Amino acid sequence: MLQATPLTDGWILRHDGGELPAAVPGCVHTDLLAAGVIPDPFLGRNETGVEWVAHREWTYERDLNATAAHERTDLVLDGLDTVAEILLDGRLLGRVRNMHRSHRFDVTGLHGRLTVRFASAYTAAEEVHDLVGERPAAYPEPYPYLRKMACSFGWDWGPTLVTAGIWRPVRLEHWSTARIARVRPLVRVQQGVGVVELHVDVERTRIEAELSVTATVDGIRAHTQVDGAGAVVRLEVPDPEVWWPRGYGEHPLYDVELTLRQNGEPLDRWHRRIGFRNVALDTSADAHGTGFALVVNGERLFARGVNWIPDDVFPSRVTRARYRERLAQAAGAGVDLVRVWGGGIYESEDFYDACDELGLMVWQDFPFACAAYPEEQPLRGEVEAEARENVVRLMPHPSLVLWNGNNENLWGFRDWGWEERLAGDSWGEGYYLGVLPRVVAELDPTRPYTAGSPWSGSWEHHPNDPAHGTHHSWEVWNRTDYADYRRQVPRFVAEFGWQAPPAYATLRRALPGEELASDSPGMLHHQKADDGNGKLERGLARHFSLPEGDFDRWHYLTQVNQARAVAAGIEHWRSHWPVCAGTVVWQLNDCWPVTSWAAIDGDGRPKPLYHELRRLYADRLLTLQHRDGRLVLAAVNQSAEPWTGPVTLRRMSVAGDVLGAASLAFTAAPRAVATVRVPAEMEPTGPKEFLVADTGGTTPRRALHFPAPDREIPYVRPEFEVTVAPGAVTVAARTLVRDLLLQADRLHPDAAADRGLVTLLPGEEVTIAVHGWQTPDAALARAALYCVEPT
Repeated sequence: MLQATPLTDGWILRHDGGELPAAVPGCVHTDLLAAGVIPDPFLGRNETGVEWVAHREWTYERDLNATAAHERTDLVLDGLDTVAEILLDGRLLGRVRNMHRSHRFDVTGLHGRLTVRFASAYTAAEEVHDLVGERPAAYPEPYPYLRKMACSFGWDWGPTLVTAGIWRPVRLEHWSTARIARVRPLVRVQQGVGVVELHVDVERTRIEAELSVTATVDGIRAHTQVDGAGAVVRLEVPDPEVWWPRGYGEHPLYDVELTLRQNGEPLDRWHRRIGFRNVALDTSADAHGTGFALVVNGERLFARGVNWIPDDVFPSRVTRARYRERLAQAAGAGVDLVRVWGGGIYESEDFYDACDELGLMVWQDFPFACAAYPEEQPLRGEVEAEARENVVRLMPHPSLVLWNGNNENLWGFRDWGWEERLAGDSWGEGYYLGVLPRVVAELDPTRPYTAGSPWSGSWEHHPNDPAHGTHHSWEVWNRTDYADYRRQVPRFVAEFGWQAPPAYATLRRALPGEELASDSPGMLHHQKADDGNGKLERGLARHFSLPEGDFDRWHYLTQVNQARAVAAGIEHWRSHWPVCAGTVVWQLNDCWPVTSWAAIDGDGRPKPLYHELRRLYADRLLTLQHRDGRLVLAAVNQSAEPWTGPVTLRRMSVAGDVLGAASLAFTAAPRAVATVRVPAEMEPTGPKEFLVADTGGTTPRRALHFPAPDREIPYVRPEFEVTVAPGAVTVAARTLVRDLLLQADRLHPDAAADRGLVTLLPGEEVTIAVHGWQTPDAALARAALYCVEPT
């Protein structure tokens, strides 16, 4: 039987003629940090002081003994970052140059000193650049020339910390006669029967050995002989429990086990969990253009999505528990789709396991982002090898519903001046429209593939045409006001977002001793977007008077503006289902403490946007929208049951007076949107008025409509009472209190509130649950409460 021996202990890192303890999995930066050689690059401006690390060669070593009673011993390295040579007592075992794939070397009977020597990523990239020529990219870093996590070279939300190291596990595998080299599980539901086809590849030491494979799932067993180097085993499960995305049903998983045998004796085993479901992509043309809608088990979905970046710029630090926590946060916000963005990595099994269990659909980018990628060797062969390995590796996961060729490269070719600069040189089109769809069609025909995001489906339309396929909406953040989200109804919004700073406690930890200001040195260093603070302030000035010299007020208002901006987009686009079939917010998470588009900051603290997503992505959403110059009430019902009832409308003054009232009836069918015109006399007539819409029932919904920017609204000064109890803060409003926010982390760095922005009408109250605050104090609670105030 195959035996695996982990090689986690005994590693050292060569540094300046000496030895440092090395953690495997890990990387050079984390080893140097643990040894006290470098400061924490996440704090202050330490990032710039550790740039030297990326420009050196680094060597890992340990003793290795591959002698065993088996016929064969392989050294298996699941991930090397990135360009390295592997030696045993000075004998070259092999050279590698791809972070995104594993490597295997025959070391049968060998022993001695194992050395893994890494080249500087910059040096290796320069060599490829000199070989293939210049390629344009969104950032002045050489990431297109290596198969490496692109964002380690920095991004508009990430630090430049270019890693090297053994970032995934290493082991010895001892085996005899044969081993299971690869299993491709094709899983589908056909006429109520769950079908599993296991395509098995076998590696042998004995060609003549008669081999068989036995597979089991849910008590069903199948057996077949191995023909040469492979076999196919088919299992059929009657009436299986079907895997559904969250919000549509349960997410049952089935254990599948396959055993390779010789004369009845087991040689090797393969085990995974699968889910029975069918997935398709509806890109049919209609009166509005070309659609883009995910279809799971025959159900067409509005995808409530977030974009995912690596949760740490040092990915080896992300544990199974951390993946689970972050993805549970996503599910808790109503998210049902997570897009693994193309400037990162193929995530670990822990990520996809959590998505399987939580019912989170996964849209998986192949790792290409914001650059023209050469199609010559040595890159081309690596691209195909990595794609083949990772498609097969991730196939068992029912959460995986879509393969995507790249992030923004088709758009970049057309709009960012690449076409002229390339002058006919290769740039990646052959990957996205050739290699990758061919690999997916061959290996994983159960899932759809799309060439890129954004992508209109063909060169007949602009790649980022909102009427065709996927759309990235960045003109709004970059140049205009978030109200402009309402000007378009894209078929599928795969990226859009608005920046805000992280939580106060996150800033205090990341910038120790600094007097915080929007433009203080540390704040500017932890703002990586081009003109990021300028865009923040211009976006703020369209709605509020800028709080000169008041950091706390600036911090609160920019977080409010982020939540409102994303709300403006999602409410509008959801109300246009089924024309628009999804929104994927940029972004869920951060890889370090930074001002960014994230809903959860680099220390794992939710921003107000996170809590707003819980409202925006709920199965039932009430929103007030303009249609043809008139105000309408839209009841968005993504649940499986009809949503009916009266809505109470109140036209109110900001002083708290009710100026008019009415009741509207509505019926929203399951998975549908109902719109009802607001009576003309109920529409606010100026900045002193606003409209409130409330439903009843066990889970009431509220929609608010303020017709003017806050800076034009003559608010009365907010008045409210605050009382505290263990684990709770209660606020009772005497006036209109708009966008009340308890910044719980100001009470204690470990404190967290169960909700974000809340608007209270006069006489209303809210109780906010607070965890991690052991000494309740009303005065401290009041000091941590913020709301919109008169100009």
